[in-house]
Amino acid sequence: MGLLCSKNRHCTEADTEENAQAAEIERRIEQETKAEKHIQKLLLLGAGESGKSTIFKQIKLLFQTGFDETELKSYVSVIDANIYQTIKILYDGSKEFAQNADSSKYILSGENKIIGEKLSEIGSKLDYPRLNRELAEEIGNLWKDSAIQETYARGNELQVPDCTNYFIENLQRLSDANYVPTKEDVLYARVRTTGVVEIQFSPVGENKKSGEVYRLFDVGGQRNERRKWIHLFEGVTAVIFCAAINEYDQTLFEDEQKNRMMETKELFDWVLKQPCFEKTSFMLFLNKFDIFEAKVLTVPLNVCEWFKGYQPVSTGKQEIEHAYEYIKKKFEELYFQSTAPDRVDRVFKVYRTTALDQKVVKKTFKLVDETLRRRNLFEAGLL
Repeated sequence: MGLLCSKNRHCTEADTEENAQAAEIERRIEQETKAEKHIQKLLLLGAGESGKSTIFKQIKLLFQTGFDETELKSYVSVIDANIYQTIKILYDGSKEFAQNADSSKYILSGENKIIGEKLSEIGSKLDYPRLNRELAEEIGNLWKDSAIQETYARGNELQVPDCTNYFIENLQRLSDANYVPTKEDVLYARVRTTGVVEIQFSPVGENKKSGEVYRLFDVGGQRNERRKWIHLFEGVTAVIFCAAINEYDQTLFEDEQKNRMMETKELFDWVLKQPCFEKTSFMLFLNKFDIFEAKVLTVPLNVCEWFKGYQPVSTGKQEIEHAYEYIKKKFEELYFQSTAPDRVDRVFKVYRTTALDQKVVKKTFKLVDETLRRRNLFEAGLL
């Protein structure tokens, strides 16, 4: 009898402990579920080369701890690859252009042809050598060749990345044996996004008690990456759509017959019509304004099929603003054409952005935060 009571007591104690553990697990799950409800889900979408990933890196720098030394050092090989790939594109491009009429200006000097062949071969490899002083000097000499400069002037016909000038101007620093990338270097570094990456942040600055918490998802922009977007579409607070407005005269990396701006237009139209975004807010970032304002004064906006009705009205800053407002209006028209009548009350805002400019990105995300907080208060009947 005593043994039976002892066994029953041990069973009861074990059951009590097990129940307490189960209750604790349930409590934690409930807490996490409540916490998750307060996290706003943001989806960063756009075509390849739209600047999405630079925006993502800026968020990490602005509203998180940034990049530690190990993370910074991991970008050394990325930056080396960017430089070698760019030089290969320019050298191969000069050879291609040299085969056409009026081709003499694309023919390199004898010594630079040898350097060009060497660097093009390096750029073809999967495993790049560490950039050193000797290679940096050769790249610098090749860059100065008038044939390469003439080729660079036609960079819109090739796939010359936006980071070209920045890295070439900093070759000496980048080739130092003890080189550690700066935050600015990391922002310029180009890594094609594959799959999905996410970051959690709050853009409230010092007043940490009042702001929302956001989880931002960045996904690959190239066509073959877009099938990975679909599972992220549910439960999204806002879509941040990046459109690189400087790319109206460029073609896609994955399809050189397709104009990048036309691809962006079609992608924006498709995203707007997704059933799961019926009540989702849309934030349109008209990005790379810094490159756009330098380009639009020399390359007519109407070279793009979508902007064929554009007529310049002035010069200088006035013309830049006129061209920008025209693009903004075209996107606004597309938004309302692609938005069903029962969705017209969803929030739609347009922002002029330069992803490389930290002050602009910080100001933009504070405006986004304010817009979404007002939307939440309105839906809760508090406004």
